[in-house]
Amino acid sequence: MSKLTKRFKELTQKIDSTKQYALVDAIEAVKNLASAKFDETVEIALKLNVDPRHADQMVRGSVVLPAGTGKKVRVAVIAKDTQADEAKNAGADIVGSDDLVEDIQKGNMNFDVLIATPNLMGLVGKVGRILGPKGLMPNPKTGTVTMDVAQAVNNAKSGQVNFRVDKQGNIHAGLGKASFSKEQLNDNISTFIKAINKQKPAAAKGRYIKNAALSLTMSPSVSLETQELLDLK
Repeated sequence: MSKLTKRFKELTQKIDSTKQYALVDAIEAVKNLASAKFDETVEIALKLNVDPRHADQMVRGSVVLPAGTGKKVRVAVIAKDTQADEAKNAGADIVGSDDLVEDIQKGNMNFDVLIATPNLMGLVGKVGRILGPKGLMPNPKTGTVTMDVAQAVNNAKSGQVNFRVDKQGNIHAGLGKASFSKEQLNDNISTFIKAINKQKPAAAKGRYIKNAALSLTMSPSVSLETQELLDLK
């Protein structure tokens, strides 16, 4: 038996796979599963009762986590003039326009988030095919196409998480680290779920959150009690 499988098996014995956990219990259970040599990410997986093939059932947006993500985020901004200065002052790692687009065309993308001003989206469009598959395309729905670049940089740096439902109705997100306190994780997860609930499409029928699970990067997952999540408003 490989080392990983053995460890995974040992971790599985620490949790009850038949049970749906209340959020506070799930957080405690998951924190006890930390076993890697690095600070693992606390991840949530949701299955939503939506059909994203219909435009009116698309669930996407962004939310700033109160305790941050625990990850250093590199932010690039495509802007000129005043907005470029504002982005630099707000702490953006890379600021440019044509030069930055050229870098992206060459495959140099040393950033995790890309923000652009609306007037330069034509320029960004040139590299849409490169950015899109990587999930880096700026979008007004996630606040990354804006004239208020300083606010967008601050949000990205202070723990903004973007979410988007996939074709099967799943959403995955990293909402903190195993080293975070239970309170920090509870705040982050609750804030995230509230944002998901707020985005519930009017056309969605039945139970909006079908199932939910919490895990660490290298751990088995625990199932969450969905009614408690649906009640988070």
